[in-house]
Amino acid sequence: MVLGEEEAHRALGARQREAERGTQVRRAALASAIGTTIEWYDFFLYNTAAALIFPQLFFPASSSYAGAMQSFATYAVGFAARPVGAAIFGYWGDRIGRKATLIITLLLMGIASGVVGLLPGTETIGFAAPLILVTLRLVQGIAIGGEWSGSVLLAMEWGDQRRRGLLASFAQIGVPVGLVLGTGGMTLLSAVLPEPAFDSWGWRLPFLASLILVGVGLVIRLRILETPMFAAVVAEKRTSRSPVVEVVRHHWREILLSAGLRFSEQMPFYLFTSYVLVYVVSERDLSKTFVLNAVLIAAALELATIPWFSQLSDRLGRKRVYLTGAVLTGLLAFPYFAVLENGAPALIFVAVVVSMIPHAMQYGPQAALIGESFPTHLRYGGAGLGYQLASVFAGGPAPLLATWLLHATGTPFSISIYIVLAAVVTVLSCWFLPDRSRADITDDATYLRRS
Repeated sequence: MVLGEEEAHRALGARQREAERGTQVRRAALASAIGTTIEWYDFFLYNTAAALIFPQLFFPASSSYAGAMQSFATYAVGFAARPVGAAIFGYWGDRIGRKATLIITLLLMGIASGVVGLLPGTETIGFAAPLILVTLRLVQGIAIGGEWSGSVLLAMEWGDQRRRGLLASFAQIGVPVGLVLGTGGMTLLSAVLPEPAFDSWGWRLPFLASLILVGVGLVIRLRILETPMFAAVVAEKRTSRSPVVEVVRHHWREILLSAGLRFSEQMPFYLFTSYVLVYVVSERDLSKTFVLNAVLIAAALELATIPWFSQLSDRLGRKRVYLTGAVLTGLLAFPYFAVLENGAPALIFVAVVVSMIPHAMQYGPQAALIGESFPTHLRYGGAGLGYQLASVFAGGPAPLLATWLLHATGTPFSISIYIVLAAVVTVLSCWFLPDRSRADITDDATYLRRS
């Protein structure tokens, strides 16, 4: 009888532990999605304002072309700061854990965005206005640089390892949700407010609202436990004293290939969601609200396609799904700008929406594909550096170079060539990066034997 009671007690304890783990997995997925939603909400608000508001507010003495170039230059600064953030927070994420590090990145991003919403223009405080704007953009870039890998690992290291693609994609879902909220807020305000009111104070409201969202995100993240994989590393005293230096020294190949992997995902994405705002309004004389609505619908579509392609990568393999998306991006480059240049408004609307499908094919599986490439004790820094390094060469310069290419060549098809070249870089990088979709990543020794 005593033996039976002990077995029943053990079985009950096992069920309770499994139930608690299931709760933590759900919380981790929710915290991952909501945290990145807030981070990207703030980031996309800046992107939209950089296209529609900042040239006139912070660079009023410049021509239309120069103002756009200056505004997108401040936009690019945030991308240049991302690898710095990945190194800073990668160190702490692999030293003290994922949870504590993610709380800091969330606070940094939210406070910086709130201050942007209060920042006077150049006519009020002079040269200090664009200088402060650039500083705040740097803070945003550093925060985003540390956010992504931690959010991915929070979900990926807690969940069922046979579903790493789907679970890691919860962090990726934050991008379209943030885009829907950020762009949606701007769309609503630009539609209901007179243009002078929107340009003077209406655009500030979504930035100030980010402070409320940060409070929500903090409550959720404070309830999450450290991931089991990293907790095991800490318990076994296998944390690295210099994780960033070690990952660069021993896994530089994976870092570079992870960066190249993102070219056809990241660079076209910022052209399709940010630069398109400038192009369609200035070149085709369509309204801000029209193109904002198209970007909004495109982002909403990704809410379904990102998790779908991610779970597909769990079944078919990451690289197969990812390469398909990269090739489709290259094939889409010329038809996309042909429609923007000559198509009817309805066709332009469809082109903006459809452009997000190849992006989702890459962006969904991407989180696990990069995260699986590094051992647990170096994963935060390694994945973050690989992911954010692409920001310097792909995402950040994209609207700036597109603006210059159109001005220099007079044809948008020069931008199409730019997109095709990015797709070629991605295909080559993806080809050489090992596919560990079905590998056991829970043990560093196993990883090292298979590398």
